[in-house]
Amino acid sequence: MSLYPRERYLKRLRPFFDDTDLIKVITGIRRCGKSSLMSCVADELRQRGVAERSIVFLNLDSRELRKVTTPDALDHAIEERIPDSGFVYLFIDEVQNVNGFETVVNAYREDGRFSIFITGSNSYLLSGELATKLTGRYVELEMYTLSYCEYLSMMRFLGMRAESGMASFNDYLTYGGFPKALEYDDPDAKALYIQDVIRQIFEKDITAHSRITNRDTFERMQSYLINNYASPTNLTHIAQYLQHSEHVSVKRETLAKYVRMLENAKILYKCPRFDLRSRKSLRGGEKYYIADPGVYFARNVDTRLSYGPALENALYLHLRSKGYEVSVGKIGKLECDFIVRKRSRYAYVQVSMSVLDPQVEEREYRPFTMIRDSYPRYLFTLDPLPLQRDGVRHLNLIEFLANDGDLESD
Repeated sequence: MSLYPRERYLKRLRPFFDDTDLIKVITGIRRCGKSSLMSCVADELRQRGVAERSIVFLNLDSRELRKVTTPDALDHAIEERIPDSGFVYLFIDEVQNVNGFETVVNAYREDGRFSIFITGSNSYLLSGELATKLTGRYVELEMYTLSYCEYLSMMRFLGMRAESGMASFNDYLTYGGFPKALEYDDPDAKALYIQDVIRQIFEKDITAHSRITNRDTFERMQSYLINNYASPTNLTHIAQYLQHSEHVSVKRETLAKYVRMLENAKILYKCPRFDLRSRKSLRGGEKYYIADPGVYFARNVDTRLSYGPALENALYLHLRSKGYEVSVGKIGKLECDFIVRKRSRYAYVQVSMSVLDPQVEEREYRPFTMIRDSYPRYLFTLDPLPLQRDGVRHLNLIEFLANDGDLESD
């Protein structure tokens, strides 16, 4: 069966296909498509005429290699599969299953005849020895679940009917973009699949790396953050909620550790606050966005859409997957949904379901009036005929996402 090619990621990897000095590290939440991406790279190499013997692929989550958990076992598994001479493209999937894999990977990199690609489902991959030992000898590509544009494109690739519009966008905001979830028509089947993904993340990407002293408290804290995604929060708010609503007392240090676990497992992304005037990040009041809308859907009985956070989350993930840095913007006493940065360019973004109500329109435009520079300003809504005002680019969010929009080119 042919694989759907995630072109936005393949395009970033192609310049490094033959690079032996840089290890290609692909990170992202479990089941977002990292293994398929590496398989697509291998397919492109075959189409280019690379011999099968020169392409070595190890999936450490497979039944065949599940016992490969030590550096020596990993080295042996690689040695068994590589030719004695010639250039080799080495793919290692879910490499974090091997404690101490860094020494093995680094040794093969130093050999000089290997172009190495590795994947991992959490941030621990780059938090320790790998980053230290390689000191710039790797390039990281972070993958996300399907964007709305990719969601439509993959449905067409699979032979399904897919048209941009409110119906398909609602489905996307509800069920999310885990690639395999598209294969299930039944909402209950989708939920069961995503629940299994979350269970695997908990067992393989969280508890395998960190000790959770109280699983019940961790679950309650996780549910709070997922249910309040895209809302300003901090450790004090979480502690107060657990104390007063759940009757659970927990130390701030424990909470901070638990939140980091969710970030490292890439279930949640922290969006810090950024002060426009001082050009500095601020502590407190940050927002957390979920890695995929399906995470919320799978953990809640009531799946009615709350458009405010859902629209913010969809745009946040889209911008991050396009390589932008995204912060919550503080402009004087007002806040802007996002201050977006790429290199030295900035853009200011507001997101609202609609601004047809004059009061809502004034509220959404007000932060823009405080901006003194000339960087572009965007207002995204679901309004069918966006009206332009005060130099702000008012765009329809569904059209922007469906067309894989880019702030720099609009």
